Amino acid sequence: MFSHITIGSNDLARTKAFYDALFAATGGEPGFEDAKRRLIYAHRGGRLIVTKPVDGKAATGANGGTIGFTMESPDEAKAWHDAGVANGGTSVEDPPGERTGSAGRMYLAYLRDPDGNKLCAFYRFPG
Repeated sequence: MFSHITIGSNDLARTKAFYDALFAATGGEPGFEDAKRRLIYAHRGGRLIVTKPVDGKAATGANGGTIGFTMESPDEAKAWHDAGVANGGTSVEDPPGERTGSAGRMYLAYLRDPDGNKLCAFYRFPG
């Protein structure tokens, strides 16, 4: 359904180090800067774009918003979370781990990036 997600950042160098580490933890490539000075990440058919806001105002995290990243295993989700914390992210909500609910059995790990955007590593167990 989605072709891409775009988020804002106030410090693209800091943000690049953070997202490069997250994508490396899941086998992805570092981001690259396009002609408009946006950071572009492409992995597993999705695209994440990080940019300074076009309106010139400060970037802020979406209150109530979460960006989910599909993981291939609980171990990959944990590595993603650990890479984020080691590179300026903040662990939020419950610690990374398995949960069971109306959507079934899953592994979740939540972070806030250095600009406050809430991210989630998501793995759904088979069955």
